[in-house]
Amino acid sequence: MAEIRGQSTFPGGSHPPENKQLSENASIQVIETPKQVAVLLSQHLGAPCVPTVAKREKVTAGQTIGTSDAFVSAPIHSPVNGTVKDITLQSHPVIGRTTAVIIDVDEEGNEPKQPVANQFTKDFDPTQYAVEDICKAVQEAGIVGMGGAGFPTRVKIEPNPAMPKEVLIINACECEPFITCDYRVMMEWTWQMMAGIRLAARAAGCNKIRIGIEDNKPEAIKLLQKCVAELGDVGDFTIVPVKTKYPQGGERQLIKAVWGKTVPTGSIPPTIGVCVLNVATCAAIAEAVVMGNPLTHRAVTVTGKAIAKPGNYYVPVGMRVEELIEHCGGMTDSAARVVLGGPMMGFAIADLSTPLTKTSGALSLLTKEDVTKAKYNKQQTPCIRCGRCLEVCPEHLNPTKIAHAVKYSKLELAQDYYMSACIECGCCSYVCPANIEVTGYIKTGKLLVARAKKKLG
Repeated sequence: MAEIRGQSTFPGGSHPPENKQLSENASIQVIETPKQVAVLLSQHLGAPCVPTVAKREKVTAGQTIGTSDAFVSAPIHSPVNGTVKDITLQSHPVIGRTTAVIIDVDEEGNEPKQPVANQFTKDFDPTQYAVEDICKAVQEAGIVGMGGAGFPTRVKIEPNPAMPKEVLIINACECEPFITCDYRVMMEWTWQMMAGIRLAARAAGCNKIRIGIEDNKPEAIKLLQKCVAELGDVGDFTIVPVKTKYPQGGERQLIKAVWGKTVPTGSIPPTIGVCVLNVATCAAIAEAVVMGNPLTHRAVTVTGKAIAKPGNYYVPVGMRVEELIEHCGGMTDSAARVVLGGPMMGFAIADLSTPLTKTSGALSLLTKEDVTKAKYNKQQTPCIRCGRCLEVCPEHLNPTKIAHAVKYSKLELAQDYYMSACIECGCCSYVCPANIEVTGYIKTGKLLVARAKKKLG
């Protein structure tokens, strides 16, 4: 078979070393249930949940332990049977600290939850489920986007007559270096994922389906093409290989590459008739709709040269980072940094008691050599106005102008330069010959603006 080369792409971007060979061939392994979990009540974009359980209360696996009346939110569930030890603040990888339900796990009756991929075949019929039932199941299961910021999935897929959706685009790119959990989901949970895709398309009213996948995953491309062929006449359903380039998996970038349309700045995909979902999210949709299971576990890549056993693991939400590291054989002597996520958009954490969330797709352990090579560990020099950051910015911004405005406390000017449109992909920092942490300045600027608005409000 001829080599698969994707032609579709987006303007800008970069191509950092992929480093996926560390875990791409490692099957998803189920890990033992930990003795305690810390389930954060803020795991998604939108309103955080409030606890629906109390200290010393018994809980069961799948039970709702946090909820919110807000439209943009998603309930939180216990991944285990146990007793609520405490409801207290815990480290959060993004917002610092937030409320969590601490659950001591029962010694008996807590066998590790198993994946359900074997429950799905090519004969699955999504038409047996009403649109209202699909949306309700997704909402009650607490499903959020599992490949990015965690936007509540029910809000994405439910019908909206004011903004009808034409095409469902599946993000199968996994463009971030190191991470391979989505690739393993595609390879191992294929029919479950396909079922979720078709259920989501039915709920959203999309008559077209496109799976955008980078051409560095030829085996997955062949498998998905074979599956679509086996499904037969299921409408306009196509696999679209795209060029391997970061951040090809960014929502706006993927839409441009796969569908050829641009989402206006400050707008959302439904305004141009598009719905975008991640492959792991689709697998969770199928499990929720068909089996009634809430989102309590997910596939996580543990990778890097500083971990003894890199691989992909089926992990309960709320498991602490330190326990997952221990399960993977511990850190090597060369370990220097722990990143929740990938090296481009992940968050370095110092507190290893930080729990995993629904959006925690990877844990990257970097060596001293990795850190030494990194931009933030080198001496910065003055900007030479080379323009490389403009060339790679996928949002066509001027990152340097924004960064300088933030540096000199001119936040209004930074906003005039469309700081809010930055997707924080890190391409500008990656290519900067002056070793300026451009993205870091922009993240700081956004945080300062948010704090100012909160004070004024």
